[in-house]
Amino acid sequence: MRVGIFGGTFDPPHLGHLIAAGDAHALLALDRVLWVPASEPPHKPAASRTRPGLRMEMVEAAVAGDERFQVNNLELRRPGPSYTVDTLRELRDRWPGADLVLLLGADALRDLPTWRAPDEIIRLARLAVLSRRGDRVPGSSFAALSVPVTRIDISATEIRRRVQRGVPIRNLVPDSVRNIINRERMYLAT
Repeated sequence: MRVGIFGGTFDPPHLGHLIAAGDAHALLALDRVLWVPASEPPHKPAASRTRPGLRMEMVEAAVAGDERFQVNNLELRRPGPSYTVDTLRELRDRWPGADLVLLLGADALRDLPTWRAPDEIIRLARLAVLSRRGDRVPGSSFAALSVPVTRIDISATEIRRRVQRGVPIRNLVPDSVRNIINRERMYLAT
């Protein structure tokens, strides 16, 4: 079994995430892409994040009905910061014979040396960098597959800003995610 591990804050999950994950699934011949929302990303301040349960609900809504994708809440169940190495250890224990492929953005690959136990991360999973077509993948001391994904210039930060300014986000996030954002009155100025 070949599993892509796609972690992130997903605040909110958007069409760029879905397209990148779908491209990785096809190009890497993955059996599934496991979406893993981070509970407490060590590199992002808590004040800028939506509560974990709501982010989980949005990810589940975003991938609902797509058999290529599965959502796992293991980082949300674990107390403290969400370290990738801990997630990979747990997945390796669960699926000892699986080929785990950690899906990263180019910025994450660049920052990997600052992560907890980067050498163990590369022992537990192969690295695959999701590079937008036409973008150069930065050099790294870690070997990584380069996966050219469709270039979609959408960011969660920009989506949150648009909501705050009252600008529509239709066609940037799945309708199911937009409905949750509206229902919960998320990202509005407080």
